[in-house]
Amino acid sequence: MSLPTTRKPRRPEPHPGATSTDDFLGGRLSIVQPRKGHRAGSDAVFLAAATPPRAGERVLDVGAGVGVAGLCLLARVPGIELIAVEIDPALATLAAANAKRNGFAQRFEIVAANLKSPGKALRAAGLVPGSYHHLIANPPFYDEGTVREAPDAARAAAHVMDPGGLAAWMRFLASMAAPNALLTLIHRPDSLGELLALLDGRFGDVAVFPLFPKKDEAATRIIIQAKKGSRVGISLLPGLVLHEDDGRYTAQAEAILRHGEALGLRPAKEKGRRLGG
Repeated sequence: MSLPTTRKPRRPEPHPGATSTDDFLGGRLSIVQPRKGHRAGSDAVFLAAATPPRAGERVLDVGAGVGVAGLCLLARVPGIELIAVEIDPALATLAAANAKRNGFAQRFEIVAANLKSPGKALRAAGLVPGSYHHLIANPPFYDEGTVREAPDAARAAAHVMDPGGLAAWMRFLASMAAPNALLTLIHRPDSLGELLALLDGRFGDVAVFPLFPKKDEAATRIIIQAKKGSRVGISLLPGLVLHEDDGRYTAQAEAILRHGEALGLRPAKEKGRRLGG
């Protein structure tokens, strides 16, 4: 006779529109985001940490979601203006509410728009080509057909790129960038070849910064930073190890995620290894 088993009750699925409130930067930011679908995490924090704007500059956050990356930047750098672009109107509404909730409404603007829209429509939405000093992006990581798409449409859209989508993102980013503007984006390492090809002729002085889960493990993310119109080559930087062997964050990762410290790619650039040199 078999012994009875005790099963944990299944958690009920969150109803559409359900949200949670999550802390970022050790509680400096309080972010409302959907319980179901795409949820912001450490990628957005590292993306913001790697971006070095100065007071008086304009930053364009493309694919902003609920605004976490942009709000992390506003929390760290006084005097900048952040314009966020998000295709999903529900997420755009949450981003605006999160800016207000955290006291950044005066320096945060959200534009609900599709970056593939014609230039006339983008201008009508308030997006001015060639006018942004910094551009940040966390594009969908996977090509259509390469992974099983999530049943939730918003989550699928945030993770799966339609055919030619990454090229469209790069065209949009290049068109919006001011001369010598810096583009900073986070992506998967196996997309590096495609990203470098799309940057070629638009951005140069490319810095590639890997994020390693643990020491001696392969990188699972790369941060790429490049300058509009530069003809300087590519630098491969040492990168950052995120976790100790016991799973704790390393001291540098903790400083970024919990205390909002910057991740300086440009000062460390000379330590990188020139590809092809």
